Amino acid sequence: MSASRPILIVEDDPALRATLAEQLMAEGGFLPHEAESAAEAEAKLADADARFDAVLLDVGLPDGDGRELCARLRRGGKNMPVIMLTGADGELDVVRGLDSGANDYIAKPFRLPELLARMRAQLRTFDNSEHAAFGIGPYVFRPSAKLLHDAARGRKIRLTDKETAILKFLYRADGKPMPRQVLLDEVWGYNSAVTTHTLETHMYRLRQKIEANPGSPTLLRTVMGGYILDRATTQFPRSPAGGTPRPLHQQAGERSVPGRDE
Repeated sequence: MSASRPILIVEDDPALRATLAEQLMAEGGFLPHEAESAAEAEAKLADADARFDAVLLDVGLPDGDGRELCARLRRGGKNMPVIMLTGADGELDVVRGLDSGANDYIAKPFRLPELLARMRAQLRTFDNSEHAAFGIGPYVFRPSAKLLHDAARGRKIRLTDKETAILKFLYRADGKPMPRQVLLDEVWGYNSAVTTHTLETHMYRLRQKIEANPGSPTLLRTVMGGYILDRATTQFPRSPAGGTPRPLHQQAGERSVPGRDE
C-alpha cells in the first residue's frame, strides 16, 4: 500500500476546485485538500498535524492576492512547490508570481494533463532538494538530515548514509517490491565486492531502529527476492485527542538513535 501525496488546492471557484480535486483523486497517488480563501489556506498550512507536498494557488482570492500569500508562506519557512493558477498571463504578472516564491505559473484556462505534468515535475525536483520530507508510517523522513522523526513519541532516529539511501530508494519505488540486486546496485553501485549479505545486515539494523517489532516488520518487509517499503503503515499510537505533537526542532525529552555506517 502506498501513501497518497497530500496536495492543497487554494481556489475560490467551487466548480474548478472540485474538478481539480476530482482529477487529482483519479490520477491516484494524490490526496487533495481544499481551501477557498487565503485565510483558510493559511489555517490549514499552520496545522501542526498537517503536511502538504504541494500547493495549487489561485492568484485572485476573495480575501487577498495569492502572490502575497505565497510570499508569506516562504517567509514562514514553507518550502513545498507552489504552482500559481491565474487568468493574468502577461509578462509582468508572471514575473511578479515567480518573484513571490512560486515554482511555476499557469494561466487559465489550462489543460489538466499539462497542469498534472508540471506538478509532477515540481514534485520530482522538490523530492531531491534539501527541504524534502516524506511520511513513512509514524515518521517524517528528512533525507538531507539523515533523520526520521516521530513527533507523537518525541523520538528522533539518526540514520547512516546507506540507511538513508535505502529508505529513499524504496520510498520512490512507490510501494513496489525491489529485488536485492537492484537495491545493491542503486545504493552501493556496481561493486562486485558487496554481497547481498551486506544489504541484509543493513536491513536488520534499520529494522532494529524503526520497527515496533523488528522480528515481525510492518514497514520494511521482505518479499520474494527483495524488499518493499509499506510507507503508509502506522505502527504507533498518535497524539491523544487535543494533543499537539512536538515540532522537529524541540529537543527536550527526545530520544535520539545514533547512526553507524559501513
